[in-house]
Amino acid sequence: MDTRRKKIQYRANHRGMTETDRLLGGFAQLRLEIMTDAELDAFELLLDQGDNNLMKWIMADGADDPAFAGNPVLQQIIQFKNTL
Repeated sequence: MDTRRKKIQYRANHRGMTETDRLLGGFAQLRLEIMTDAELDAFELLLDQGDNNLMKWIMADGADDPAFAGNPVLQQIIQFKNTL
């Protein structure tokens, strides 16, 4: 795994809220290796957001913030959540 993906994996696993760590960490473990550069960019933007916002968006099956509503990785995370 390249350095960028390792950093993203670490950030996804160490969010501070156990539920977010497990959800995002599990998603990253499954998908990071096959993500495109654009998807990595989108994932990093999500990781820059607070846990409360992320969990609210994931549990509501979409972001209420227009800047994130079309984020393709958010949709992938929601699909991942729905398989658990």
